[in-house]
Amino acid sequence: MSTTRKASAVIAAGVIFGLGIGLALGVLWWRLAPRVQFVVESGQFVDFDTKSFMAADVTFGALAIVAGLLVTIGLARMRREHLISVLIAAVLSGAIGSLAMWWVGHYLGQVDIAGLAGTEIQVSETPLVLRLWAMLFVWPIVAAGVVTVLALEDWLSGLKRS
Repeated sequence: MSTTRKASAVIAAGVIFGLGIGLALGVLWWRLAPRVQFVVESGQFVDFDTKSFMAADVTFGALAIVAGLLVTIGLARMRREHLISVLIAAVLSGAIGSLAMWWVGHYLGQVDIAGLAGTEIQVSETPLVLRLWAMLFVWPIVAAGVVTVLALEDWLSGLKRS
């Protein structure tokens, strides 16, 4: 029984795993990321804390790093002998997974700010928003880094055999 797989199988697995894991991590991001508390008085923003904006972005980035490492290592185990297909699958899964994670977290974290336009003072939370859009590239960059390390290891082991 052969353990080698076609490049299309690895790419399809990357797309499926990227989407599935991205959706699951979107829910996790929504649950873990802190929300910014703000005060509304007579329909006007009065005060809010900006430190939580950065914490939500860092949470997204940390989840993307872990996903990039694990998914890429799994794809490399599928087809280690041909790293170009692993690179394509890993970067594609990272792009799809990051967008899915952002979409789910953003969708679940929505708050109706317009509905808070009462006459009294209210304290509420802002919607879950990704402020640093570069965080969407963390998963694909980590995936490319893992494939680069694997290629370097293959190259060095080839030098040792020569």
